[in-house]
Amino acid sequence: MPQRIESLDVSIEELEQLVDCAGQGPLQPEGHRKLKAAVATLGVMAGMLADKDTTIGKLRELLTPSRTTEKTKKVLESAVAEEPKPEPKPVSRKKGHGRNGPGAYTGAPKVSVAHSTMKRSDHCPGCEKGKLYPLSEPKRLIRLIGQAPVEATVYELEALRCNLCGEVFTAPPPPGVGTEKYDASAVGMIALLKYGSGIPFYRLQKLESDLGIPLAPATQWQLVSEAAAILKPVEEELIRQAAQGSLVHNDDTSMRILNFEREPGDPRTGLFTSGIVSVTAGHRIVAFFTGSQHAGENLADVLRHRAKQLPPPIQMCDALSRNAPAAFLVMLANCMAHARRHFVDVVKSFPSECRYVLETLRGVFHFDVLAKEQGLTPQ
Repeated sequence: MPQRIESLDVSIEELEQLVDCAGQGPLQPEGHRKLKAAVATLGVMAGMLADKDTTIGKLRELLTPSRTTEKTKKVLESAVAEEPKPEPKPVSRKKGHGRNGPGAYTGAPKVSVAHSTMKRSDHCPGCEKGKLYPLSEPKRLIRLIGQAPVEATVYELEALRCNLCGEVFTAPPPPGVGTEKYDASAVGMIALLKYGSGIPFYRLQKLESDLGIPLAPATQWQLVSEAAAILKPVEEELIRQAAQGSLVHNDDTSMRILNFEREPGDPRTGLFTSGIVSVTAGHRIVAFFTGSQHAGENLADVLRHRAKQLPPPIQMCDALSRNAPAAFLVMLANCMAHARRHFVDVVKSFPSECRYVLETLRGVFHFDVLAKEQGLTPQ
């Protein structure tokens, strides 16, 4: 019966601290439990390596999480003879240490710092003969700081009051402060965090409150709602351009809305968020639609803006009937990964038939990878 090892998350630094504490005195019960689990894990690994039937590859396979997509060889449970592999071509790797250099920080402000005691044409303090000249590339330092996603600045304007007439004179705000409490950049950041990174309004409110900047969820919603009305023409133009794409992907998922106003007489009860990705002119335009309509109906609303002279686009989706846009001609290309999954599910009931399909699809996926690696065009 193999020994059962308790699963604990312990870093190497913490284990080193526990070892140091063990040399100074008795350990606390929690520290003793973590150290015991680490020693037991090392014992199991040593036993596996001592086994002649255990290889490093097998050990790595046991310690590595399994893939979500099964290989054809594993599904069919048969040893397929591998073709002789050609000699691997030497991969030309770029020199470097893998860290981001100063040029990668395109959004960082740049501060020029002049030398405090020296300038151009000064005599060299080292050799005392030559003259100094500035290099074309200055020495660069990178310093990263943490700050709140939405910052606030409190301007304390001095107010003076006349002791005779009582009139108050307030200092004007600095130039560029403006009259709006919420700057457009703050509204844009809230929208990006919510709809670009998926951070809920309540979670952002908790983070900002911890940093001393109160930002109520209702206030966030009101700011984003008002900004969305201003950006409505941009949304309409993006939908128009998405309609001209040569390739469109669409799918939907169920969605929960606390208070959804339906049209009178609407018998539907479900709510969905449909995602539509359009590839046009080498770019991808992503649009999301939330409501009672399915992905096919939302795609039909987009294709109504398509130019009449353009050929039908290629539609990539799974084989659900509700993904097809009614009254619009498309070149339907159902998802091959979804189709393959159905054969994987019944491989034990129909082994010979599924073997033929899976091995045929393996060639399709192989050629697809080669086409992407070589940058081939659709033609």
